[in-house]
Amino acid sequence: MKYVLFACTPVDGEEQGPAETARDPRFTAYADEVRGHGVPCSGARLRPPADATTVRVRGDEVLLDDGPFTRSEQYVAGLDIVEVADLDEAIALASRHPAALDGGSVEVRPVWE
Repeated sequence: MKYVLFACTPVDGEEQGPAETARDPRFTAYADEVRGHGVPCSGARLRPPADATTVRVRGDEVLLDDGPFTRSEQYVAGLDIVEVADLDEAIALASRHPAALDGGSVEVRPVWE
């Protein structure tokens, strides 16, 4: 079964781009562990919310807003798509994800297939 692991970062937390994440030993150890267990995984690092554009359609009008649609204490900073046996295995991976440390969180959500 496929799950998306949304890596959520505190709004006031340190912003790491792909280069910094690639050098962070916590992230490299996590990626090595996931690959070492043969878990099919893909993912992406996202730009910060300030770089977002929110699109809404009201009738025939397309409305654009700079930044995220909602304000919160955390934002989605990246995502991993993993293929594992069940929710328990997805939760086990999420509990070891570096984003779950230091005030962040990882939201686990099943993918419709």
